[in-house]
Amino acid sequence: MSIQSEKIISLNKRKEAALLGGGQKRIEAQHAKGKLTARERIALLLDPGSFEEFDCFVQHRCTNFGMEDRHFDGDGVVSGRGTIDGRIVYVFAQDFTVNGGSLSKTMSEKICKVMDLALKTGAPVIGLNDSGGARIQEGIDSLAGYGELFERNILSSGVIPQISAIMGPCAGGAVYSPALTDFIFMVEGTSNMFLTGPSVVKSETGEDVDQESLGGAAVHSRKSGVAQFACPDEESLISGIRKLLSFLPSNNMEKAPSLPSDDSPSRLCPNLDNIIPDSDNKAYNMYEVIDSLVDNGDFFEVHRDFACNIIVGFARMGGESVGIVANRPDYMSGVLDINASRKAARFVRFCDAFNIPLVTLVDVPGFLPGTQQEYGAVISNGAKLLYAYGEATVPKITLTLRKAYGGAYIVMSSKHLRSDINYAWPSANIAVMGAKGAVGVLKNISEEEYNELFCNPYRAAERGYIEDVIQPSESRFRIIRALYSLKNKVQDLPAKKHDNLPL
Repeated sequence: MSIQSEKIISLNKRKEAALLGGGQKRIEAQHAKGKLTARERIALLLDPGSFEEFDCFVQHRCTNFGMEDRHFDGDGVVSGRGTIDGRIVYVFAQDFTVNGGSLSKTMSEKICKVMDLALKTGAPVIGLNDSGGARIQEGIDSLAGYGELFERNILSSGVIPQISAIMGPCAGGAVYSPALTDFIFMVEGTSNMFLTGPSVVKSETGEDVDQESLGGAAVHSRKSGVAQFACPDEESLISGIRKLLSFLPSNNMEKAPSLPSDDSPSRLCPNLDNIIPDSDNKAYNMYEVIDSLVDNGDFFEVHRDFACNIIVGFARMGGESVGIVANRPDYMSGVLDINASRKAARFVRFCDAFNIPLVTLVDVPGFLPGTQQEYGAVISNGAKLLYAYGEATVPKITLTLRKAYGGAYIVMSSKHLRSDINYAWPSANIAVMGAKGAVGVLKNISEEEYNELFCNPYRAAERGYIEDVIQPSESRFRIIRALYSLKNKVQDLPAKKHDNLPL
């Protein structure tokens, strides 16, 4: 056997050992928790045979607390490049079988390398997080590693899509990297995120809480809004990431991918002619409206379980990606509040950053009143949504279905915030307030008179704030035609270092 052959055998043996991470027993322990390994996750995420690994022989440099005798090739993270549906992405997956996936300086260097390459080449970056946090044995070096990750998250924001999957623990400073990314997926029952764990909470506040109740998928997808997606298992989470990417461009200089559609752009939606109830106080299903308008009824909702009074998500119309924002009249009457404003504002800004046109479906009675909202800064939070729409330069098409009252009318992508095309159904009421409230203020006018004067779309149309009052069944055709007409839209913002969003 030649020396070269011996070296190749040695290389293959070392690579085979690296593939086992922390060893077979730890892999079995990972599986026993209902969790996949880092390599199994990457294999599911990427197109078969497309993964090219980087730095699989990297080892930590720590010599404290016996760490000099504990080395594993790869040092607890698998990183590299591959494709999803043929498009290049960069990925890293923390390996819990090696030192609990804890972050060392060398692990951070591996992750930073793929983040730098993603930014240089204009490709999305996906992080699969499963880590016990900072590697305590490395002290400040581990903290420095986190800081360098955060800085790259910040520099990449709005330039390339950044997606985080929480597939195990994510605690302490580790939570800030996912929080700086565009979308967070979590697994129900096996993933959690929190700054301070249950034992610290107990000692400092006296609260007795477990990990799931403190920072599980249900908490962050429903209560805090930190996570956009909660998935029943790892396979559905990975499938969700792949579908999300299908709507997104690879970077902010590209347009989102378009796909051929067998759903005719000129298809009518006769069910929409009768969807608005006779009474303004009755609800209807906004999801039925969305499903009727978009290609093949395929709507990928974002933040489904948080701030349910507003709906946001991705779809295709005429084969082109669009971002949908819609008030939901069957949940809190579709009123805007603190959480709905934050949710929609972040979504609108993401779509604007990545050249995805916005379609806004309006049925909003106003902002939610009350001390809880005022004390919680509904003013500045509502201003976030107003700011996001006003700043956005992507094509913006607005359809008012029914109510559009007061400041909420302005906020929901009105003509006054540079919306490009505004349509309304004949059932639209665009006014300062509804008839009942107005009559209580004015006193010298009846509800019938007020309705005739203001509770219709024609006053707005007479002033050019609405391009046309359209038949509901024609809405899909009209919106797609408007999107097509706006394909080459160019709109600039005043020169500035950056804006000062009302945070």
